[in-house]
Amino acid sequence: MKNNENNKKTGDELVTVAIHTYGKAQILKSILESEGIPTVLNSVSIIQPNPAGQVRVRINSSDLPKALAIIEDVDLSYYETSSGEKVEEDNHKTSKEILVPVDFSAPSMKACEFAFRLANDLHCHIKLMHAYFSPYYPMAIPFGDTFAIQAPDEELYKNIHKKVEAQMQEWTKTLQNKIQAGLLPDIHYSTLLVEGLPEEEIINYSRKAKPTAIVMGTRGSGERDLDLIGSVTAEVIEGCRTPIFAIPDDAPDKHLSEMNKIAFLTNFREREFVAFERLMKLIGDRQIEVYILHISKKDDLWNEIKLSGMKNYLKEKYPLLEIHYKLLDSANDRLEVAIDNFVKENQIDMISMSSSRRNIFARMFNPGLARRVIFHSKTPLLVLKN
Repeated sequence: MKNNENNKKTGDELVTVAIHTYGKAQILKSILESEGIPTVLNSVSIIQPNPAGQVRVRINSSDLPKALAIIEDVDLSYYETSSGEKVEEDNHKTSKEILVPVDFSAPSMKACEFAFRLANDLHCHIKLMHAYFSPYYPMAIPFGDTFAIQAPDEELYKNIHKKVEAQMQEWTKTLQNKIQAGLLPDIHYSTLLVEGLPEEEIINYSRKAKPTAIVMGTRGSGERDLDLIGSVTAEVIEGCRTPIFAIPDDAPDKHLSEMNKIAFLTNFREREFVAFERLMKLIGDRQIEVYILHISKKDDLWNEIKLSGMKNYLKEKYPLLEIHYKLLDSANDRLEVAIDNFVKENQIDMISMSSSRRNIFARMFNPGLARRVIFHSKTPLLVLKN
């Protein structure tokens, strides 16, 4: 209580800097407090105490700059995985596997259908992954108090696990019916159930297993404000190096081998040539149209020259491609609106872009273009990282 009283006197207020499972939240709390930053852990939900096992990490607003600098250098996947073991990211080669996180919703089924056809084209197998939570954490922990985790209710845990096992069995039964009906290719697949936050567990698995690609679903354009799936997809894009396909549930029913018009967003960075090469490995030797897009707030002759040069370079390297370029003017529209308008006018099948890990200040105060496109467009998005 003493610390809370001090907060009121100084006018300082608590702000949330992260949301994690209890284990990772406790690790981050220890790291911050070792640097002299008092930290509070709270359940995400007040009405229903922590139904999803999510814990807020909160600090005084005056400590925010120092805390963000610390958090930016902390990789919690080193300290904890879903099995509680300490691991580091390795450099193993990419596996012939496509990871499909599912939450048993319609957008997840749309992602599965896309992934099975993609796996057939790329000669990969499928890993269906579902992350679930256990509500074992108290609602709030004030300053100075010792965090005493409540003893797990073993029966409750068993019930939760049985429920998600039954949901996964029903899910695979639906997929098997689609395969037998000839609606999906007969691809080898396996399932994985893990306890934890979806975005963290997906990123951790990707770092260890090195899948060829991740396919995730997002909801329709009319449901963006409530799109938990899209939020998870956006977080995975921020923290993962694996190529990620984000498939809106209202996207046209096309798989990758049927997509003949692709828009590639460029900011004239060297890493984008590497990303484009990765795109071509996924596309294969097909005659498709590629539109190289750069977004600018006004006509710029120098940008036109760079786009023309990029087109000539890629045309020489990939002679089968029909390449166009376009300088998009976003002076009167938001970036995602300018892109969406171009996509509709030119009947683009998929948007592709390179994305790098952005520092925490940028992620908090200037959401990435990939995230904004996810929540705005009904066109599939492919994000590629180096």
